[in-house]
Amino acid sequence: MAGRTTRATQALDRAGATYVIHRYEVAEKVGEGYGEAVAQAIGMPGHRVFKTLIATVDHEPVVAVIPVDRRLSPKKMASALGGKRCSVASPEDAERLTGYVVGGISPFGQRRKIRLVLDSSAADFETIAVSGGRRGLQLEVTPEVVTAVTGGAMAAIADH
Repeated sequence: MAGRTTRATQALDRAGATYVIHRYEVAEKVGEGYGEAVAQAIGMPGHRVFKTLIATVDHEPVVAVIPVDRRLSPKKMASALGGKRCSVASPEDAERLTGYVVGGISPFGQRRKIRLVLDSSAADFETIAVSGGRRGLQLEVTPEVVTAVTGGAMAAIADH
């Protein structure tokens, strides 16, 4: 990857989308609490910073974009895509499918096109933050940019 660009920023640039870059450093290891540490590092509340998860619905890979302070509801995710069963993918599968490392998985510029659902709580905000395609980089975008650039949908898929 060249200096400041990632596949995520390149995808947004190609789409003519507006975004703001937030760079950060956190001491947390990727895992429980990482998203909240990122939110604090960029000065945004956890319900406005969204994590990108890879899951499967009826064995089909899908992308779930939810606030870092919430958990994915497998039942709601499956329902949003007209499926019966949903499970979160392993970190290895998530990296293989997206081409990104865990902690830096962006909804934009993934290795292959995978159906995406953005949690409907995003509609409560003018902008949200999502990963920019590597650890240490968040992109502030409108919820409409997320769905427009990815071809995704919006539905209530997170639990508190």
